[in-house]
Amino acid sequence: MKTLNALIKTDTSITAVIDGVPRTMTSDNSFYEEALEAIVDRDIDNLDSLFDLSETISKKFEDQEVGNLAIIDSVIYYKGTPVDNYIAERIFEFVEGGLPFKPLCRFLDKLLSNPSRRAVVELYTFLENKNMPICEDGDFLAYKSVRLDYTDHYTGNFHNEVGQVLEMPRNGVCDDATNGCSEGFHAGSYEYAKSFGGSTSRLIIVKINPEDVVSVPKDCSCQKLRTARYEVVKDFEVVYRSPLDTEFSSDDYDEDDYDDGYWEHQDDEGEDDYDG
Repeated sequence: MKTLNALIKTDTSITAVIDGVPRTMTSDNSFYEEALEAIVDRDIDNLDSLFDLSETISKKFEDQEVGNLAIIDSVIYYKGTPVDNYIAERIFEFVEGGLPFKPLCRFLDKLLSNPSRRAVVELYTFLENKNMPICEDGDFLAYKSVRLDYTDHYTGNFHNEVGQVLEMPRNGVCDDATNGCSEGFHAGSYEYAKSFGGSTSRLIIVKINPEDVVSVPKDCSCQKLRTARYEVVKDFEVVYRSPLDTEFSSDDYDEDDYDDGYWEHQDDEGEDDYDG
């Protein structure tokens, strides 16, 4: 149990002497408010750890359920192997900024289970660039265009009503990112999905496990992905193209329906060669 020997607080900082060692924290520190609470609660051990950023991050990380991830000396490990990538940097930024970082950790945990190196390297930057949100469980949300009767554009055999889970063998999904129109379930950004199908289409929101993503094709300005599995979670809107149409029909989207997410075209030749 550590001892608080002395303390002074100004309008812009806290200085505490703990076990004879002076420590200072300015008010722009993301842990400043938590440090004030620790002082009020006389939780000196926690107060001391808040002055050490790496120790604070480690403690906060250990308090979460983040699957196969661990943090040691400010390095994230996945099953004992250090992870040095853009997502890891983002996680530290979230922790330091006081943002909810557990969903991003769960996303990374699932992504690193993906056997496709290309998907592991490219998926997160794709999602961030296209404003596609990550849910509390680490899955992410994307848009998909389907026919008005909820079947796929290409074959008409895959039904996409809310609650449906569609999947196919992973080895049946094209992993060649240079091949834009090929086998696999496609989903993508709002701009991409809305541009496909015209007045005979509707948009749905699908939930995808990052472990199931196979490739991010380079056509269509890299706005879509191919996956082996997805779940339909929301009927989003009916798309009207004709300038004579004055009515707009849309299912009201209530963010509370999916508030565990961080809210956030198909090819002209055909959305998918497998399903649409």
